[in-house]
Amino acid sequence: YQIEGGYQADGKGPSIWDEFAHRPGATYQGTNGDVAVDHYHRFREDVALMGELGMKSYRFSLSWPRLLPTGRGEVNEAGVAFYSDLIDELLKHQIEPMITLYHWDLP
Repeated sequence: YQIEGGYQADGKGPSIWDEFAHRPGATYQGTNGDVAVDHYHRFREDVALMGELGMKSYRFSLSWPRLLPTGRGEVNEAGVAFYSDLIDELLKHQIEPMITLYHWDLP
């Protein structure tokens, strides 16, 4: 949520953080993670920069609303493809993916 952005992109469902941040008065000046640093759309560029910095590993969490938009039922294949592409890009740059399965982002 904090960096990914891509709010509602490719079938992502709302998360508990989306719901909270969109409530009037809940955050400073109404800020939210709708775009964040737009890692969802810029991950290749981000990973290339990580490689240039000499990073050897990258910890990220899975957005369950991106994978299971309603919290159960059908898996969002576009969400699976995003994480698969991200992992492939990390490995291409010799960066080890360190996946956090749960970090407070629920559908």
